[in-house]
Amino acid sequence: MAIEFKVLKQCKRTGARIGELKTPHGVIKTPVFMPVGTQATVKTMTPEELKDMGTGIILGNTYHLYMRPGHELIMRAGGLHNFMNWDRSILTDSGGFQVFSLGNLREIKEEGVHFRSHIDGSRHFISPEKAVEIQNALGSDIMMAFDECPPYPCHYDYAKDSMALTTRWAERCLKAHKNTKTQALFGIIQGSVYRDLRRESARQITSLGFPGYAVGGLSVVEPKDIMYSMLEETVPLIPYQKPRYLMGVGSPDALIEGVIRGIDMFDCVLQTRIARNGTVMTSRGRLVVRNAAYAEDFSPLDPECDCYTCKNYSRAYIRHLFKANEILGLRLATHHNLYFTLRLMDKIREAIERDFLPELRDEFFIKYGYQMKNMQH
Repeated sequence: MAIEFKVLKQCKRTGARIGELKTPHGVIKTPVFMPVGTQATVKTMTPEELKDMGTGIILGNTYHLYMRPGHELIMRAGGLHNFMNWDRSILTDSGGFQVFSLGNLREIKEEGVHFRSHIDGSRHFISPEKAVEIQNALGSDIMMAFDECPPYPCHYDYAKDSMALTTRWAERCLKAHKNTKTQALFGIIQGSVYRDLRRESARQITSLGFPGYAVGGLSVVEPKDIMYSMLEETVPLIPYQKPRYLMGVGSPDALIEGVIRGIDMFDCVLQTRIARNGTVMTSRGRLVVRNAAYAEDFSPLDPECDCYTCKNYSRAYIRHLFKANEILGLRLATHHNLYFTLRLMDKIREAIERDFLPELRDEFFIKYGYQMKNMQH
């Protein structure tokens, strides 16, 4: 087996659990947040900085790395780990969501997806077999089956056909996978926001015997209460001893709510994206450090944070960097947001260990400024 996963403890009051995920490049404590390194880099961060803040696994993007610089070049470099100087774990997504995002630039057929490059408009084709071939060449520890991510909203019949296509593609991915001893292939459960389709997709995908499972097709602009409802429908149907991955979700409230519903793994570009726009996460909610209100504020971004940024720089200085278009501003804000999220995951694991996760959620939500809803657990 390319990975080993075991549940160490489950919260007595929720579906949350602490686990240990072992890959060829290390052991990861779950629940875990995975910073996104779309193009073989977590934007503005060095691998050393990521490791210093406790990152054990990052995510790479199959579609983008296929388009540039190409999976064959990365394979000649010794694989993605060597290419980007990252000696810890890597998960690569299959490119299904990115192809979905191309909209009118792509055409979905049974054999795969024909699309035009977002870079230069050139024509390309990715099939389930091609997605696996690319990820085998990249050498990621965990790779994802090629799926279709339906838009929200979509009609029931479209979602049903899409779900069935995802299952057929998952079967083809399993047959195409070469490096089963060193790379784990996860299946993806789809079904849009239809309860019966989510249940059927979970039944079909888990019957294929993947070493791990992702819940896909959520966090695509649907209301969060619908996302949580779909998780409640889906997660109990995933084998207990397999890791559960909620794709593309990373806001603090969704991390906590996802863990409560039994999710083990998360990824999201939110932390790095909002940082580049001058927005940071703090214990008291989001703060837009670019705003004029912070021009003479010499306190740290978050007085309760002990990250490198907060220990050394003020809001006023970081605002100045953004106003002056200095790259350091982006780096400091990104460092803080990633650190803040990784520490939140530490607190979540500790709360599960001590059986007070509901209290942590309520306290965090009040301080952060979230509305106290969707909290039936």
